[in-house]
Amino acid sequence: MLQASSYWKEGDALVVDLLPDQSEADLLFEHHSSAKELASILDQKLPRRFAVEWCASLGGSKPANRYSRKDLEEIAYGLHHWTIRPSGTEGFGKAEVTMGGVDTDDLSSKTMEARTVPGLYFVGECVDVTGWLGGYNFQWAWSSGWVAGQYV
Repeated sequence: MLQASSYWKEGDALVVDLLPDQSEADLLFEHHSSAKELASILDQKLPRRFAVEWCASLGGSKPANRYSRKDLEEIAYGLHHWTIRPSGTEGFGKAEVTMGGVDTDDLSSKTMEARTVPGLYFVGECVDVTGWLGGYNFQWAWSSGWVAGQYV
């Protein structure tokens, strides 16, 4: 989800596959004649609190045998195409990912020096380079800093 924040634009919807590479329909149909609650079936694959809240968004959980086959197909589809529309972000103060900065075309890739202002270097997150979360931005900061340090 944090990676999606690099691509999301305000007003856009996000479509999330809650159970990638799994056929949730098979699990639901397997319990179709059961009196087991939908939330209890889903919590085999999803965190319990999430399963309960997700079912609440559908109008509540009820025994599997009270859903039609069509209902179960729609529920399975919804698990693989959960659509959410974020209302915004928590702002720059909480940001994990930011975009923008000095255009890499304006810098020497060999030295990180500004092409138009000799002696001015830009490194790390002030350059328009965005990496995935998980250390890539740190690596960019260290590597670009090392490169510039060789020429300063």
